[in-house]
Amino acid sequence: MTVTLAPFTVNLVDHRFDPRWNRIPGLEVKGASLSIEPDDYFFRLESTGWRVIDWDTVTTEMLPVEESSDLALEQKALTFISDHVRTTHDPAEVLAIAWNVYSYLFREEHLPTLDVPGITAEHLRILAEVSTLTALNKVDQDGRISIVGPAWFFGDTARVVYDLDEPTVQALDEVFHGGLFNENRRIESVKAHTALGGRLVHGCQSTPSQKGGVVAAYGTPMDRFRDELAQFRDAWITAVRSF
Repeated sequence: MTVTLAPFTVNLVDHRFDPRWNRIPGLEVKGASLSIEPDDYFFRLESTGWRVIDWDTVTTEMLPVEESSDLALEQKALTFISDHVRTTHDPAEVLAIAWNVYSYLFREEHLPTLDVPGITAEHLRILAEVSTLTALNKVDQDGRISIVGPAWFFGDTARVVYDLDEPTVQALDEVFHGGLFNENRRIESVKAHTALGGRLVHGCQSTPSQKGGVVAAYGTPMDRFRDELAQFRDAWITAVRSF
């Protein structure tokens, strides 16, 4: 069931989104402001609540956490989320927290160890911007996809927004999946994504295929999520490519 969400604007203190995001219907970048008209932007909007934790709390209490021999990092992340998570109905707050998450995960410090030729700081900025907007996507705790925007399929969206060629999109996809394959980056990802109330779940099944991903709460059943993604993916990607 479609719900109503008022237009919203976020102003990031330390970043200005690329103005080419104006190519996406319902999204407007003007200086330091990023505004979204929900009726035009979202493909599916059936919820208006997002799970979040203040980034300052994550920075001070979760990022320094280390895994131990008797307690896995994911267990510590789950406990941390249970202790601190709250629901916000302010999508601008979600975007502000998400920018902190992804500007941290895609920071320049990682460039020497990415092992993907040709990747620059500019490419990391692209990944951070697209990923920030993916934070508005949502999978409910029963596995249903309740919110979908164009940024879900970050490869196709990045191609439209940033005029990227296919080899560059493939390289960005490899960097994105490096957060799953590289253990140090995976650990950072587990910790940082607690700010968005869960863990990053990749849409790809076995190899990188630009199906994006979503932050889902621990315990969310994945079968329904993957079935719905498979059912609607082609239509949503076609819509993105038409922009």
